[in-house]
Amino acid sequence: MIGLLREELTIAGNLMRENKEELIVLCSAVLFLALAHYHSFGGQWAVALLFYAALPVLTVLLLLRRNPLDFGIHLGNWRLWRVHVVITCIVALPVLAAFSRIDSLHTYYLLADFNIGSYFIKSAVYLTAWEFLFRGYLLFGLKRRYKAASIFIQMVPFVLLHLGKPEIETLSTIPMGLYLGYVAYRGNSFWPAVIIHIFINVIFRIFTNWF
Repeated sequence: MIGLLREELTIAGNLMRENKEELIVLCSAVLFLALAHYHSFGGQWAVALLFYAALPVLTVLLLLRRNPLDFGIHLGNWRLWRVHVVITCIVALPVLAAFSRIDSLHTYYLLADFNIGSYFIKSAVYLTAWEFLFRGYLLFGLKRRYKAASIFIQMVPFVLLHLGKPEIETLSTIPMGLYLGYVAYRGNSFWPAVIIHIFINVIFRIFTNWF
């Protein structure tokens, strides 16, 4: 019994040493998501800045001892990802217009007082932090060991955070999470995911509230 326990502890210790960086990234990302869920101050955008951006960057600097730019913050291969951004936004327009007419989505996203200026600023801040956690910190934090599999890993918590929203939106985050991860992975930057996500979010609100 004692021999078996020692063997299990040895195996567990080896796994932790071999996957130390990935363990830190995964566990801290889950922790930050949980903390963001239970704490609110200064608005949704402020919570996102702290838990989705500031704390991950501090983790990169203090625990991983790496350059935050290596986590997708630089522009990467912008000549490649700009094509994805342009095509995605063009294709998304008619899709968003059609989806805005679906009752469950229209009701959920209809605002009593919709101000495009303030909404855009707050959404841009929130979604930039959100995208950094998924398509920056998680994706590039796991990329060195898991390669393209990191695209699938980051998609899972992204989808789970949409639970409680209209079913059709939650289901759509499965392919969308994979696509945004793929674009960030190929472009070596999280910025194309930021631009696409902000575009989809803001344009959908406009269709829902103005048309």
